[in-house]
Amino acid sequence: MEISIFTNKISIPSNNDLLHSLDKTYVLWQEIRDYCFLKYPDAIEEWNYPGEKYGWSFRIKDKKRAIVYLLPRDHFFKVAFVFGQKATDAIMASEVSAEIKSELLAARVYAEGRGIRIAVTDEHILADIKTLIDIKLG
Repeated sequence: MEISIFTNKISIPSNNDLLHSLDKTYVLWQEIRDYCFLKYPDAIEEWNYPGEKYGWSFRIKDKKRAIVYLLPRDHFFKVAFVFGQKATDAIMASEVSAEIKSELLAARVYAEGRGIRIAVTDEHILADIKTLIDIKLG
């Protein structure tokens, strides 16, 4: 399993840490973050440290649930979502890439839904991620 590049429990990652570690993908992290707040201005953002096994992750949530998780890696990051059945059906009917649809259908189903992680290494995936955020908030 991959782990966050930020593993020091006592040091919450700063924007400067992100800028340095994510390199060229930092602007994409910011674009996804900003898009969430554009679509849901009352969103709450927070760093989370679930344990040594995972390191630090960043989540943006509404009052009850996570909208999206941003998982910092070395020079890139992953975006993670959990979708219930209604959202899964909406994704399958959307213009989202076949690769994402396939990964979603292959994901194990838990009580809270299906979880997927999407690597963000360049801007080509941003339109799909924005669509997924729209569906999550729909």
